[in-house]
Amino acid sequence: MHGLMVHHVSLVVTDLERSIGFYQRAFGLRRLNRPPFKTPGAWLESGALQIHLVENRDGSFRPHATVDNNDWHFAFRTDQFDAMLDHLFAIGFREDAGAEDPDRILVLRQGLAGFPQLYIRDPDNNIIEINGAPAEQPPLWPAVAAD
Repeated sequence: MHGLMVHHVSLVVTDLERSIGFYQRAFGLRRLNRPPFKTPGAWLESGALQIHLVENRDGSFRPHATVDNNDWHFAFRTDQFDAMLDHLFAIGFREDAGAEDPDRILVLRQGLAGFPQLYIRDPDNNIIEINGAPAEQPPLWPAVAAD
């Protein structure tokens, strides 16, 4: 559709302040004003995209406490992949952490996507990808024809 673009990603979190702290510490996101909805939450700015945190003390549907790049996730893109990786190592993420360790980071320096990728999870098990995709990237694979 002409002019269509992603505006925000909404994530369920169980502890709003803990999650705000995580996203600010890990990614330097700035908090935005949010309307006074009935459900507690926060809006965070990430360039032209927003991350909306919505508090639900019961959590989300995702029971697995592992980093799995084949599970639901959203992705940040950066021109400074190595610097971002160094930052995440500096705040405690580790490639050698166990599968269920909250500080586990999965790094794919080369893969089918054609650019480096890493995966972590937030305190509520939401999977986050950070990649070094080019800002303007031609498709790697042919488009699928519409039926």
